[in-house]
Amino acid sequence: MSGFTHEKPHHGLKDEWLTPQWITDTLGPFDLDPCSPINRPWPTANRHLTITDNGLTSKWHPNELIWCNPPYGPQTFTWLKKLAAHPAGGIALIFARTETKGFHETVWNQANSLLFLKGRIKFHHVTGQTSQTATAPSVLIGYGTTATQRLTNSNIPGKLILL
Repeated sequence: MSGFTHEKPHHGLKDEWLTPQWITDTLGPFDLDPCSPINRPWPTANRHLTITDNGLTSKWHPNELIWCNPPYGPQTFTWLKKLAAHPAGGIALIFARTETKGFHETVWNQANSLLFLKGRIKFHHVTGQTSQTATAPSVLIGYGTTATQRLTNSNIPGKLILL
């Protein structure tokens, strides 16, 4: 399970960046969050998979709309590859590293929509406390029709791109 969870840091850095509640409240409800921390201050979906479940290898039911804030680091795109292949689709939140090989393979070539967020967001600790502002810009990635509709109708400040 190592390397596929928010619980284990990548090279000693914090790997757990909890989504601000306003984002999942605005875009939800979601059926499954496969990258959920064990301790979370609020629900992000109806069903949560944690480190003990290994959300990357666990079964995602075909009809479940996914919320995915994957571990940040080299494993990010492994999660997006699985989300891109998921029948019901979903929305992912990652740093907007548009130049990377992983972004080209799993986002530019597979996503249906992108919402580049205006400004940088503040993630949260498992306590619910706000952390520092993100060190990079973020993007919401929509896979599938439902995800694209939710991003389109969200009124979240940023730039929406339909692919």
